[in-house]
Amino acid sequence: MIIAALGWLMIIILGGVPYFIIAHITPLNVMQSFVPLGETYVSSLMNFRNPLHCIFESTSAFTTTGLTMAYHEPSVGYSVLFYRSFSQWVGGAGFIVMALAIFKQIPGQSAVLLYGSEASGTKVRSNVIQTARAIWKVYLLVTAFSFLFIFIGTYFILPDYPLGRNIFDAVNHSMAGQSTGGFSVLDDSIAGYHSAKMDALFILPMLLGGMSIPFLFRIIFLKDFKEFWYDIQTRAILLASILGSVVLSLFLIGSGGVVSPWREGIFQFISALTTTGWQTSAIGSWDDAPVLFIVVTAMVVGGAAGATVGGIKIIRALLLQKGLRWHINKIFLSKNTVKTIKFNGKLLLPNEMNRELAKTGMFVLMYLLFVFISTIVTLYLMKGDFGLADALFESASAQGTVGLSSGITDPSMSSGLELVYIFQMWSGRIEIIPILVVIRLFLYGMKPRKI
Repeated sequence: MIIAALGWLMIIILGGVPYFIIAHITPLNVMQSFVPLGETYVSSLMNFRNPLHCIFESTSAFTTTGLTMAYHEPSVGYSVLFYRSFSQWVGGAGFIVMALAIFKQIPGQSAVLLYGSEASGTKVRSNVIQTARAIWKVYLLVTAFSFLFIFIGTYFILPDYPLGRNIFDAVNHSMAGQSTGGFSVLDDSIAGYHSAKMDALFILPMLLGGMSIPFLFRIIFLKDFKEFWYDIQTRAILLASILGSVVLSLFLIGSGGVVSPWREGIFQFISALTTTGWQTSAIGSWDDAPVLFIVVTAMVVGGAAGATVGGIKIIRALLLQKGLRWHINKIFLSKNTVKTIKFNGKLLLPNEMNRELAKTGMFVLMYLLFVFISTIVTLYLMKGDFGLADALFESASAQGTVGLSSGITDPSMSSGLELVYIFQMWSGRIEIIPILVVIRLFLYGMKPRKI
């Protein structure tokens, strides 16, 4: 866990160096040449002359969050745009998983422990190294499919769109989609296409990114298509996407002021649930009710364990609701009754169920505590005309590595708040516990202590 936490931190810091160097060696007139014709704003590459902004961008990229200091994306140049997307793609599968895939063998339990510190712990092959390689094969194949899907779809939906730009967009968006990172090469994310059909096109890459890689492995390599319904997480994602999109759209219709409530509601709910973070709506102008709904039912929950998503993961949410039903039903049973619990294809004894519920409940409590503290700090440090719902939304977005923004995150934000979001994105990517282990290491060392 210490290796995972500190390894990720070092990669995040080193990943910010290219932004800093490029921003300082690029002449101002060259920077301004990146600004699209007809626009008068200053190139966003200037923002990366601030080292804290560089670390923020690197953190957001490698943790697949999508919050950005490059608020006018096209003005940073193609090389930086590609670097941002590629960083998200590499960070999505995980550095430790990538390293394990390279090694021929690792003795003892080292590989298992390292793999478990970053990934879900699910093995699709006989050992961890073969599993890591299988994960990268699936990751590459699905990314390639997303590239072709986006490229061909854009070609037919927007036939006048420049071919070279279409290829560049598809490469970047396929990497950002599969990693559920959500960076875009357009000034207004996917809304920059100004097309409802393009919004619909990007729903499939988001859903693929939100599904677990072991599930995709069984579909692609084992041809086990019945998994679409029998896999508990995939079934939950598909059902939640439909129901949540409908409810959010109804909220937007009721609140008024949203031009295309169904279009924006469907896209933004799926973007939040899969923690992709592509944006087609001015969420900062929404009423509190739809904002709170999307936070509680999508951003906090997140997608499937074993995917590149953030949040508490759907499997934990399902376990909590199963445990609640089990505890209520247990009241009506005899004290001597031993009833097994079936969950996710496994039979659990009461002691095993209690143990799983304790672990899940502890994680969810810590997760919500991080969001709560960040919301309080955001309320104190944020600038502009934002309220409590906006502060909660931004904090949940950073902790869940979602990347949707109500407008609080920008280069003018408080440095203190920027550091808080960096910490949240880092902890959200490796699921909090390794961070707490590192804090305990610096406070007390490796020696055991009495509780």
